[in-house]
Amino acid sequence: MDKSELLELKKTACQVRLWTIEGVFNAKSGHPGGSLSAADMMTYLYFREMNTDPSQPKAPGRDRFVLSKGHCCPALYAALALKGFFPTEEIKSLRHIGAMLQGHPDMKNTPGVDMSSGSLGQGISAACGMALAGKLSGEAYRVYAMLGDGECEEGQVWEALMFAAHMKLDNLCLMVDYNGLQIDGNVADVAGLDHLEEKFAAFGMEVLTINGHDFEEMEAAFAKARTVKGKPTVIIARTVKGKGVSYMEDQVGWHGKAPNADEYRKAMDELSAQLKALEA
Repeated sequence: MDKSELLELKKTACQVRLWTIEGVFNAKSGHPGGSLSAADMMTYLYFREMNTDPSQPKAPGRDRFVLSKGHCCPALYAALALKGFFPTEEIKSLRHIGAMLQGHPDMKNTPGVDMSSGSLGQGISAACGMALAGKLSGEAYRVYAMLGDGECEEGQVWEALMFAAHMKLDNLCLMVDYNGLQIDGNVADVAGLDHLEEKFAAFGMEVLTINGHDFEEMEAAFAKARTVKGKPTVIIARTVKGKGVSYMEDQVGWHGKAPNADEYRKAMDELSAQLKALEA
């Protein structure tokens, strides 16, 4: 990508973070930490990588995305809104009774959401089914799914990986948002994921490791994934929980709580300043 394209991605990612904080603040609940760590990858997927069209959200040939760590949907909603699937103002009604945007993705009522998710470990199985359906029907679409690092403690994840490798689902690309923190603390302390690359490789995956906040590394990884034949790919993205908001970064306490009014204003001021600097 050239410098202007890289700059646009950085600005869009900043806007994704702004709307993420807006949504969680207005909901008075939600999961800002993991949403912010995933914001750059969400941006790259919807604004660079995937074949999607907001005017045809159910187009048969579209690429599919499954947010397996469904609690981090504020970032997904922000990306979808900025892409044009629905008005950004909808984000302010996040988690409100009767609103379109629920606390976990809902494929029936939210344009652009390809699979309902929330129970950790299950999204990847759905993504495997989508990828297999594409293979059986001879469709060219690709399926992308994002897992959390803590989510990889779920046994269903590894069952799904065995299936994906056995079925040679090379149209499936997984991402692990590896920010090192989960609701109960440090991932390494809860149930460590040591040698994660080797574990994925042993389950038959093509494994790539990147800085999950570097768009150029993402570009190289996703380009490589499209060339892999006969097996799925997993991109392990090393990230910072709460990325972009100084007092949230690498703080486990921001896994699942909303900022108060003062914290909201500080976060919005910081992110707005970052955006202004990019636009200068």
